[in-house]
Amino acid sequence: MSHLSLLAKTLPDLLGPALKSLSEDIGELTLEINAPDIVRVCRTLHDHENCKFDQLIDLCGMDYSTYGTEGGKAWKGSRYAVVYHLLSMDYNSRIRLRVQLDPSHPAVDSIIGIWPVSDWFEREAFDLYGIVFNNHPDLRRLLTDYGFIGHPFRKDFPLSGNVEMTYDEQHGRVVYRPVTVEERVLVPRTIRTDTFAGTRRNIPGDPPENGSGR
Repeated sequence: MSHLSLLAKTLPDLLGPALKSLSEDIGELTLEINAPDIVRVCRTLHDHENCKFDQLIDLCGMDYSTYGTEGGKAWKGSRYAVVYHLLSMDYNSRIRLRVQLDPSHPAVDSIIGIWPVSDWFEREAFDLYGIVFNNHPDLRRLLTDYGFIGHPFRKDFPLSGNVEMTYDEQHGRVVYRPVTVEERVLVPRTIRTDTFAGTRRNIPGDPPENGSGR
């Protein structure tokens, strides 16, 4: 029996009510975890002899607001979620955790005390999705500027942004102003390369090839 198959049988008893659902696909387990239990679950998966998930490979935010709408099967879960990808070096196994969050105030406890590498992962999710990680020691924006407004990976964030940065000559400093985007008209350009028997054919309106005008 593979390690993942063993986990699929033992994790429901090991995690108890904290585990909402479990599925296995393409060689990985996906666990749906209740948000208040995330730290306890991660600690168990890290420390338990049958788990030993000693590495956090990735942590990312998710916005499901438009997920499945084109196929007619709209997402029925919460709009925001955090997904964790864990690796066990001892067992060479990977699992995925997902925690769905309150859409009105997406927040979950930080796991920085278990995997310190989650520091910048959590800051990135906070910056791009507005997800708050409780008890994070330094939860600041990571990729955008300190004066940035909004969270650019949310599906309702405008493609042009909310503000733009410019240098104000009168005040002698950089200022933020409402974004102004000038509409650009793109004219398709077609390059004609009609040839016949290796010789380019003259096309009406094209200049003469020898430049003589004849």
